[in-house]
Amino acid sequence: MRLYRLLTGPDDSSFCHKVSNALAKGWHLYGSATYAYDAEAKAMRCGQAVVKDVPGVEYNPSMKLGEQ
Repeated sequence: MRLYRLLTGPDDSSFCHKVSNALAKGWHLYGSATYAYDAEAKAMRCGQAVVKDVPGVEYNPSMKLGEQ
């Protein structure tokens, strides 16, 4: 099964650490990063999709994707 996550966060090092942590756990970048202005927070936000193949596991909506 292939899992998908969209990582989001503020435009600072915490977002880079979030993506780096996912990569260290075997996730792979999927597409280009995105960058947008959050008018409510008055700050820039980043997003990056990641995917991971997990053989022998069936999808369940209650699974915690970050723990895979």
